[in-house]
Amino acid sequence: MSTIFQTSLTIPAIRGKVRDVYELGPDDTGTDRLLMVASDRLSAFDVVLPTPVPGKGQLLTGIAAFWLRWIQSQGICKTHLISTDADDLPDSLFTPGGTTRDELAGRITIGKRCSVLPVECVVRGYIEGSGWKDYQQTGTICGHALPAGLPRCAKLPEPIFTPATKAEQGAHDENISEERAAEIIGKEHFEQVRAMSMEIYTKASEYAAARGIIIADTKFEFGIDPADPDSPPILIDEALTPDSSRFWPADQYEPGKTQPSYDKQFVREYLESLVESGAWDKAAPGPELPEAVIAGTIKRYEEVIEKLTK
Repeated sequence: MSTIFQTSLTIPAIRGKVRDVYELGPDDTGTDRLLMVASDRLSAFDVVLPTPVPGKGQLLTGIAAFWLRWIQSQGICKTHLISTDADDLPDSLFTPGGTTRDELAGRITIGKRCSVLPVECVVRGYIEGSGWKDYQQTGTICGHALPAGLPRCAKLPEPIFTPATKAEQGAHDENISEERAAEIIGKEHFEQVRAMSMEIYTKASEYAAARGIIIADTKFEFGIDPADPDSPPILIDEALTPDSSRFWPADQYEPGKTQPSYDKQFVREYLESLVESGAWDKAAPGPELPEAVIAGTIKRYEEVIEKLTK
């Protein structure tokens, strides 16, 4: 697979942690569009790492498009997805010396441009990550009171909705209460995105479980279609990828410890070892990744995508 750390087209890009986003403008029907290019950048602890993971952007684009189409087929909600075909891009985007159409193949998403609701919609079925840290300190996660004495990675009595602020690049997302999330995006939109997030997680978890995968937690983003502002929010960005979810092999699940994972947890554990040794402080710039960590990340992404989509 090709490696792309950053793209260069004839229109300005807004560079996120792992995606380059371009304003394509309206199509023949008047639908305003964004072009999202999944690079091979890797972000952990809200820091973009300097080492690319070859082919990661293509893998993530494929799994995200699979889930977005699946979510629509289940009738849960609409999504922003229009196309993932690089041939649908206008020739005017390309110039000699810039990124080529062939380099973009498999790593682009053309989506409907929406007004983003500035809350990360996180659903947790198991207790890990920042939720585990919050639980250890307070016995709660985002205001949800949980039974005492739960071990790390325990399955929760039922999935919970645990929103977070949507941080700018270089800043850290922050877990917030449902009440605070409703204040930020409005009660009606909050109720809608919570219900949709919970339904997606529940149905996707059942689908994944039949293929030997636990979805421990995941996050979604929603936006308002400016052409239809009175309709419910639509799902935007990505969905149920190894970058936005924790995937665990069901046959190796054992609460009380960290789990083998098919996601960025493999990288996080390496980085945590650097933190413990004093070699990094979770601030930018991030450390270079060794070849073994890069290869292990690709292997895990490929394996879970194969299990979920084939």
